[in-house]
Parts: sequence; C-alpha cells; structure tokens
Amino acid sequence: MSKAFTRESDDVPERPELPRRAVVLPPGEKNYITPGGARRIREELERLVEVERPRLAGAPDESDTKQQLQALDQRIHQLHESLQSAEIVGPPAAPWDEVRFGATVTVRDRRGGESRYRIVGIDEADVDRDWVSWLSPIARALLNARLGQHIRFRFPAGEEELEIAGITYE
Repeated sequence: MSKAFTRESDDVPERPELPRRAVVLPPGEKNYITPGGARRIREELERLVEVERPRLAGAPDESDTKQQLQALDQRIHQLHESLQSAEIVGPPAAPWDEVRFGATVTVRDRRGGESRYRIVGIDEADVDRDWVSWLSPIARALLNARLGQHIRFRFPAGEEELEIAGITYE
C-alpha cells in the first residue's frame, strides 16, 4: 500500500475537519430573527443538550461516535451563538400595507403567476418553505415596498416586474 494512504502513527487520532458555520452575517449587520424562529432555535438547542448529547456521550467510545459528538457540540455552539446575537423582531402594528421583516409577501408576475416569500433571519431561511433571509436579493427588493406597488427584480432567468399582491404576518 502507498504511504500516501496511511497515517504516520496510529497513536495520533485523526481529527475530522469540522464544518464551518453555514451562514455568516456580513460585518456590521444585525442578527434579526422572528419570535417563532427564536423559539425553534431554543427548542432545538434544548433537545440537543438534554436528549441527543447525553445519548451520544453514553454510547460506546468509537471514532464514529466521537465525530458525531464533535459535530453535535459544534451545532450546539452555533445555536447558542445565534441566540446570543439575535435581535428578536415581532410583527409591526396593523395595517400591514408595507413589507417589513417577518412579512409573508405574495407577489404577482406579469403573467398572473403568484409566488410567496417570507422574510426571516439568516438562521431561519428555508428554501423549501420559501423563507428567505432578509439579506437575500429578493428580500432586499421587497422590503419597504407597499401593497399594490410594482418592483423590478432580476432573477437568473431575467428581469421581472412583480406586483405586491399581499402582505401578512404570523
């Protein structure tokens, strides 16, 4: 076997490269989060600390378990950091005729097709649910727009004119 595929010493455990935090705030930006997002992060943190970590810590001492424990500890640290820096922003007072943080915005394109985007914090963004970070290009285009207003947005497929057809808050 080639030396390129072996360790110099079996005494030194391999340390897996820990993944970096998936989302990083640009310098000077605030970590806005919705009340529901803060609640979900607290619940996940509590579950990881009180259930998952003790389960892994009590498992047989195997390298795979150690790697899982390291990854879990990193996730716990990320969640804790996120909550420490979070600024919880609740919905604005009604009437809801202007797009603000936390809004679910329905937009209508020229062909009459509708799409929805919920503007949330970076730790809450979820493409599958159409939850976009307030720092994303589409959220920046929508923020401060008023009900009925037309905005221009450049999608990868080209520029589109969108009408703000609805604004709601949870």
